[in-house]
Amino acid sequence: MKDVAQILKAKPDQAVYTVWPSASVFDAVQLMAEKNLGALLVLEGEAFVGIISERDCARKMVLTDRSFKETPVRDIMSSPVQYVGPSHTNQECMALMTEKRLRHLPVMDNGKLIGLVSIGDLVKDIISEQSFIIQQLERYIAGVKG
Repeated sequence: MKDVAQILKAKPDQAVYTVWPSASVFDAVQLMAEKNLGALLVLEGEAFVGIISERDCARKMVLTDRSFKETPVRDIMSSPVQYVGPSHTNQECMALMTEKRLRHLPVMDNGKLIGLVSIGDLVKDIISEQSFIIQQLERYIAGVKG
């Protein structure tokens, strides 16, 4: 089973997309749409202070009829945020996400933000691992050597 560091390295886009707490929710949603993301990490200087997700926007903006252009991210971001380290396994992350009903987990290493894993990243990794195991079992059953 892979750890989070390996999963991050396998991502085609390893950039960590962030937004300031003072940015408008509109700007955050625009960046999420442009980069096809479900969440952005919120940084104040170098400090990781929260996360804003599509779910935050739908529930906290649409249902309260707030202005996307006038509302700052800080007003709707989730904080504090559950995070994992690079040595956490896929299985540990999946368990945490299931228990806490999360779709995104920031990855911190010695207090420094190094990435973000989504439920999609973890499922992709599991499918890849299972496909490899199935292929090896099929080869074994067929009697293929090497």
